[in-house]
Amino acid sequence: MTPERIPPSPNSSFVGGEGRGEGVTQRTAETLRDLFALPPHPTLSPKQSWGRGLWKLALLGALSIGWIEGCPAQSPAASDQQPGANLDVSLLTFGPGEEVWERFGHNAIQIRDRDSGEARLYNYGIFDFGEKNFFLNFARGLMTYRVAQDDPADELPMYVAEGRWIIEQELNLLPPQRAQLAEYLAWNVRPENSRYRYDYFTANCSTRVRDAIDAAVGGAIKAQTIAPSRGFTYRMDADRLMRPDPAVMLVMDAGLGPFADQRLSFWEESFIPMEFMRRLRAVRVPDERGAVQPLVRRETQLAGARLADPPAFAPDWLWPALATGTTAALALLALTGLRRRAWARVIFAAAAISIALTFGVAGLVLTGLWLLTDHVSAWRNENLLLLNPLCLLLIPAWLGALRARWRPSAFATRIGLVLAFCAALAFFIKVFPAFRQDNRFWIALLLPLHLAFALVLTQARARSRS
Repeated sequence: MTPERIPPSPNSSFVGGEGRGEGVTQRTAETLRDLFALPPHPTLSPKQSWGRGLWKLALLGALSIGWIEGCPAQSPAASDQQPGANLDVSLLTFGPGEEVWERFGHNAIQIRDRDSGEARLYNYGIFDFGEKNFFLNFARGLMTYRVAQDDPADELPMYVAEGRWIIEQELNLLPPQRAQLAEYLAWNVRPENSRYRYDYFTANCSTRVRDAIDAAVGGAIKAQTIAPSRGFTYRMDADRLMRPDPAVMLVMDAGLGPFADQRLSFWEESFIPMEFMRRLRAVRVPDERGAVQPLVRRETQLAGARLADPPAFAPDWLWPALATGTTAALALLALTGLRRRAWARVIFAAAAISIALTFGVAGLVLTGLWLLTDHVSAWRNENLLLLNPLCLLLIPAWLGALRARWRPSAFATRIGLVLAFCAALAFFIKVFPAFRQDNRFWIALLLPLHLAFALVLTQARARSRS
């Protein structure tokens, strides 16, 4: 479906809405009673007038009742008596922003009351850096987000100013479904109900919006999206969306364990607001008569984007990583062949110490994420075989490499061999289905370095014995 580009009105945040409820006023019980209590004809006696008019009145009543029963759907006013008939429900989706936490996009539910003209925007992505222990809870994986009710007229201009596109999808919900959704959101936004345990992939702003709409349509969205898949994983989506920030993307990728490499259905991939928007276009729901209709009645682009859209696929850097790792390993071996020169020893020692410190600290972080936090997506991370905390034990040996006559200890040599074995193990365990983590990039980049360091240690010790 191609979005219709309509500039937002300065006086209203709802663009392209349809008016509802036109038609005649429904007769009340009081007006019907007055109709059947008309005075007698003025030229006849009361007895004559009632006798002559009774059969006409009976005929008129029968015809009126038959017409009303035969045409109930043609009375817009009658349908307006249903709860929710005066409401319009829309899904608003916002494109990615420049901040790290905005790269995944955003969405919210808009409820508009046509009678009062009031619009409410329900946003599940509220967090506060000033919250007590925010960063500690973030590190522990105990993040708490909340839902808030806002005025679209206040919220939408902020996204426009940030250069993010906005698309509105008006939903074909039955009046009872609209009422149910509005009632749930009004309950959810209460202070005692508004907070929820946040997870990047399984409980974020988009999954909460998805679940609320799906409950209103009786599970129709999940039923139609739980099986289809395009073969993407959490890792693939995270990498492609974070690609504009390569350093952040690599850190995030290194920290993700095998949980992030499960194949996602359309339902699961809707943790990304833009993907949920796309999947919603194909969902079908029954109307009042049971006929199938699209869930999205109309799609309107409220604002264009100044920022570039994220790439459609994650970067494939396997061969560049292998080339980089191999080149670095060969450079380290070349420096050891020039140990007679002081500058070569200094460069080698500085590089070896920096690498050992980086790998070791990263390994401690990965271990902590697994054993000490609730970051499920970081558990059982196979990169621990490459970013190994044991690397820290080699720092004294690399400091000793500054000496012209350097003899690494037997302990350091064994540690180097253990590290090389673990790095090689990260590659060979891929033959087993249980090890499904996609860390090919890190194996290609880091395995050559571990092999080079092990070779340097064993050769240096062998030379010192001769």
